[in-house]
Amino acid sequence: MSEIKKIIKGCLAGDRRDQELLYRRHASKLYAVCLQYSGNDEEGRDILQEGFIKIFENLENYKHEGSFEGWMRRIMVNTALEKYRSKHNLYRVDDIDQIPEMDAEPDNQDYAGLAANDLLEIIRELPPKYRVVFNLYAIEGYSHKEIGTMMKISEGTSKSNLSRARVILQRRVGSYTGIKKRAANG
Repeated sequence: MSEIKKIIKGCLAGDRRDQELLYRRHASKLYAVCLQYSGNDEEGRDILQEGFIKIFENLENYKHEGSFEGWMRRIMVNTALEKYRSKHNLYRVDDIDQIPEMDAEPDNQDYAGLAANDLLEIIRELPPKYRVVFNLYAIEGYSHKEIGTMMKISEGTSKSNLSRARVILQRRVGSYTGIKKRAANG
């Protein structure tokens, strides 16, 4: 029996040591997922806590098929989406053509000096509806149709939110790298 199967079996039997071991082994990676969807550290910790409660409550449903870490990640993403839906009104837009276009011209700046943590912070500053769609599409790999179903919005709204998120990110990344370049030269 593999080590993870032993830990899962122990968790299902109520063994606190195995529960703590499961948490300690996966909390930091799953917290990073939570931070992608949260507006701040406190909300990220709340999502992580709620997600782990769901993991422990649903552990018996894990079929030992596919990645256990992927199974837990999906629970965290769904927990983040539930939190988002409970806090934000989602407006439905059925026709993307009715949405005014935003200027999406790339600014051709060099982003090589941008650290991963800086980029994550910029993503976290996106308005919540844009941040969630951006993460689901660009990081999790969901289609706009799947995102629409998950968030109870139209496919067109998902596309629009992604487009607007990209524009905001391009501008913020450009501004951020410009500030860093000036500080380095200054």
